[in-house]
Amino acid sequence: MTKNIIILAILLAMCPFAILAQQDAVDKALNEYNSTLTVNAANRFFALLDQEQFTEGKIQFAPGVPADSVRQQVWYWAAEWFYDKQDYNTGRDYGLKALKLYHGASESKADCLNLLGCIYVRLGDFKNAATYAKQCLSIDMASGDHDRISSSMNTLAGIYMVGHQADEAEKLIVQAIEHADLANNPARKAVLLGTASEIYHSLTQEEKALDYAQQAYEMEQQLGRALPAAYRLDQKASALMGLKRYQEAEQALRQAIPVMREQGDMHSLAIASNHLGTCLIWQKRNDEAYPYYREACDLFVRMGDPVNEMYSRRGLCLSLWESNPDSARSELNRFNFLKDSLYTSESAEALARMNAEFGNDQLTIENEKVRHARTRDRIIAIAALLLLAVAAWWIIRRQRRRQQQHINKLMQEIERLKAESEAARAAMESQQEITLTDVEETLTDDKPVPTVVGVTENEFLKRVIGFVNDHLESGDFGMEEMATHFSMSVSTLRRRLQDATGVSPKSYIQAIQMQRACNLLDSGLQIADVAAQCGFTEPGSFTRTFKRVLGLTPTQYRTRA
Repeated sequence: MTKNIIILAILLAMCPFAILAQQDAVDKALNEYNSTLTVNAANRFFALLDQEQFTEGKIQFAPGVPADSVRQQVWYWAAEWFYDKQDYNTGRDYGLKALKLYHGASESKADCLNLLGCIYVRLGDFKNAATYAKQCLSIDMASGDHDRISSSMNTLAGIYMVGHQADEAEKLIVQAIEHADLANNPARKAVLLGTASEIYHSLTQEEKALDYAQQAYEMEQQLGRALPAAYRLDQKASALMGLKRYQEAEQALRQAIPVMREQGDMHSLAIASNHLGTCLIWQKRNDEAYPYYREACDLFVRMGDPVNEMYSRRGLCLSLWESNPDSARSELNRFNFLKDSLYTSESAEALARMNAEFGNDQLTIENEKVRHARTRDRIIAIAALLLLAVAAWWIIRRQRRRQQQHINKLMQEIERLKAESEAARAAMESQQEITLTDVEETLTDDKPVPTVVGVTENEFLKRVIGFVNDHLESGDFGMEEMATHFSMSVSTLRRRLQDATGVSPKSYIQAIQMQRACNLLDSGLQIADVAAQCGFTEPGSFTRTFKRVLGLTPTQYRTRA
């Protein structure tokens, strides 16, 4: 019992000091702008967001920019910031302020409407969520961009689903899939098929839910996207549990969870762990269910997600009831507290579904009050604080190691795609017997590529890699230049690149820079020359970025064993 309380206290306190300090700095910069409304204050705010890699590129305003344009951008990104930090009320307020400053229909206005729709979902206000999502869809429909249309339809379908209007959600998701086919975007379609699976699961049409989840999983496998494939396995498991095929559901979840853990997606890991615990409870394997509910609960506490924490507490109560009644009652106390504090019509329906699944017996048992001595509480708090510093250091170190491992995988994939491009170039030169100059004129970015619609994901990424490498020294390799080159909007390019790689465009471009830097360092080139050829104006900036991304300096990399 004491051990469990200590663990909970530590997890509640676990928030690395460096991260808190950076968040506080962003909040102070935003408050400064709201007080002064100056361009300099706005630029300081965006500089901090750029340090956090929160924006896709550096945003900076020159003196004389219209005040409304500055306020619009600051408040929109403030809404994004607070939404990401799960402060949904503040995010909503900034989003509404930004929305008033958009004039006419535009992609940027659609993005703001989409954000407000997502925020209102988190606030449980599905009526307003649907209103803003519909306005976003209207703008995207007028644009004729099938990719954007399918994305906004997917958002609206999700809102209808969680708002218990699954019939409307079904109509939308069917149309969204049709638009994704017209956009020839398999990554988008896989996401839509996953949403369709969840909608049919909510309609208790489990065979359809299973079929869509299986299609989505197979597409993600073909695209080589391990983490999204794990999401589809989780959706597949939900349908299988609805069909009472618990062993198959367990198998799917045991395949998905290690991928989520390796990729560092803690929220999806916690949800999948909850599902696996439920699957094991159904099979009367309560002792095995406990560690999955325990991990899920600890993660939800750390992330500040009380709704999902409530479901985990309930699972802990069920899994402990026979083996450890005292601990089970403690979890029941916390469950009842969360249930009462979060009670809404939606949570009532969710609880009704849980009771229908498992029965109401244990949740209506007389709840014994657990008394804890104040002295023991103080001792636990002191122990938690003493462990906090070590825990924070360990978390930051593990996160950096994961980021470095992920960037190394990206660099290996970039190297493979480059090798394929070079092999194709050599084959073309040999078969057509043309000069090297002609081949280079065909394959480089000297001739603008009007569009990348219809090309495969691999070909799309090869063109992105080629463009970035060809423009590193000039410095013209940002998203706006790339979007102009590929004849598409910045937001469409950003979505497509993120869907294809699983990371932000900024992270992917940085991986291309680091892959090129490693090759140049291995060739013996001076570090200053390497920096210049990789798009850095200052060697010091290159060295800091290289060490942050790969964990060692360029000199250490060159002299490694």
